[in-house]
Amino acid sequence: MRSSAGLVAVLFCVAHASVIQQTPLRAPAESSYLANIPIPTRPLEWGDINIISTTDTHGWLLGHQKKSFPEPSYSGTWGDYYSFVEHMKGLAEEKDVDLLLVDSGDLHDGTGLTDGFPAGGVDARDSNEFFKQMPYDVLAIGNHELYTYANTLDMHTNFAKHFGERYLSSNVNITIFDANNQTVSVPVGNRYRKFKTRKGRRVTSFGVLFDFEGNDMNTTVQKVESMVQESWFLQAIQEEPDLFLLVGHMPAQNDVSKWPLVSSAIRKVHPTTPIMIFGGHLHIRDCMQLDDYSMSIASGRYMETLGWMSVRLDVSKPIFNRRYLDPNVNTYMYHSGRTLDDFETPKGRDITAGLNELADRFGLTHVFGSAPQDYTLSRAPYPSNASLQTLIVEEVVPTVLTMNSDRSGLPFLFINSGGSQRFDILQGPFTSNDQFTATPFVNQYLFIPNIPFSVAMKLTPAMNAAGAERFWDAEDTMWATELNVERQYVRSLMAGARLQSEEEELTLGYVTSDSCPGDGDDIKHTPVPVYPFPDFVESVAPVVSDPDAPIDLIFVDFIRAQLIRTLNEVQNERVYSMKDAGIYSPVRTNEVLGIYASALWNTDTS
Repeated sequence: MRSSAGLVAVLFCVAHASVIQQTPLRAPAESSYLANIPIPTRPLEWGDINIISTTDTHGWLLGHQKKSFPEPSYSGTWGDYYSFVEHMKGLAEEKDVDLLLVDSGDLHDGTGLTDGFPAGGVDARDSNEFFKQMPYDVLAIGNHELYTYANTLDMHTNFAKHFGERYLSSNVNITIFDANNQTVSVPVGNRYRKFKTRKGRRVTSFGVLFDFEGNDMNTTVQKVESMVQESWFLQAIQEEPDLFLLVGHMPAQNDVSKWPLVSSAIRKVHPTTPIMIFGGHLHIRDCMQLDDYSMSIASGRYMETLGWMSVRLDVSKPIFNRRYLDPNVNTYMYHSGRTLDDFETPKGRDITAGLNELADRFGLTHVFGSAPQDYTLSRAPYPSNASLQTLIVEEVVPTVLTMNSDRSGLPFLFINSGGSQRFDILQGPFTSNDQFTATPFVNQYLFIPNIPFSVAMKLTPAMNAAGAERFWDAEDTMWATELNVERQYVRSLMAGARLQSEEEELTLGYVTSDSCPGDGDDIKHTPVPVYPFPDFVESVAPVVSDPDAPIDLIFVDFIRAQLIRTLNEVQNERVYSMKDAGIYSPVRTNEVLGIYASALWNTDTS
């Protein structure tokens, strides 16, 4: 394959051609499909105030549509979710209780619905039109809304304008021009919201982001410790409500979480007022209680979880309950008391249809080829034939880059970040949308020529020994943040794997180990297998006769700082700098999978 230079133009054109519309990413729910998805066995515990939560949706508004489990358990679309919400609001009225909806941020970066916009567009602007149709009561900003100023500005001028006082950015500002053409720093959304529920209960809500440092220029994230000392915050908490509702993009618990700071500030004024906290960011299901009068949960990622929390207020001390729901039509029908005949509402149907139309318009249903098996990030050991990292570093990138480089034929070693991929590749049609979900970020492949083979072979072990966070430059903070999220997610899966059920014939899925009493998972599953992977991975070493033979050292651009510094540590013949690195190929990280699939996974794209 590496000598097939004649395929260069063909494959590059295949990846860049106008895509051909295929079947919708998601067809209407069918009983035969739903028959394989487990059904809940216990009803939700309702209270006086009940809240459904989402977080870290990252564009997964058409749900998960692959056949490999656990994907079918998360197959509900945004339209299905809307139908569910409509029915649940009806149930809340019947029960004469309150039902609220909250979201904890990170709407950008994850699927083609957010990232597949045409030139001149803005990430997630089109998909957010469907997000706007959900009747949220409180939403908070996430760090992925801040990596690019244009995205933050769009959230300020369009998204926040639609939701008004419901979209909160308590400690996040954007710099814009005012009416006098002067720059001014203003909140992206609102600082806080005070409102009354349908039942007349008074709620004070804040939307808080963790102490994030990777935001773009002309955006500002205030440290939470400083925010809780602001006069506007202290004034906002003076009046006692029936409930403090804290929604924000930070974990329910760990060293990144600053919820204890917010809670402590409130407790100084109101020691026993109920507090319900909805976090996010680490992509995990989690729960903890800071005190007897509060509960904090995080509701996973990628529309793989809906969070449920209820609180009873008609007792001397509030009683909290939480549940993690698998978002699929079976779950929705069970908890809303509906059947296939009456579950889907007209607006829910329209939302799903609109999302499929958007997928067609963005060319997301184009099929590059058919993946012969599952390739997963952490469900198979690295290295192995089922490891996505192995596939990328040993097959995909070496094959595609040497087809699209004028240095084809020269020996090379490719070093990649172990966290460069975002999602699994699963058996079956590999579409344009799958390419976005696996690799939503755009980076270049760089190289340094004439590195002695023996020196190059020292780099990956040395970089793994140092750890990926050792040398991150300021411009690469995004990758440090993303790698930390993936690590925490894998740790959560490992904790769940230790809770192996003895029941037979359970489907793969989340098995949650959190810090709250009782079982939070709505469905019992067999835990997904999980294996750790190194911070850095490398391709198969080239065959050379001399250990000092010069080779090309290829690497992704966002590890360049650590790689070059390590290169200067493992040898002393010369001092390397950024100036020694050049672009190896015009192909970028978000294109290699499509090119590879077109060439090797059934090239018929008609």
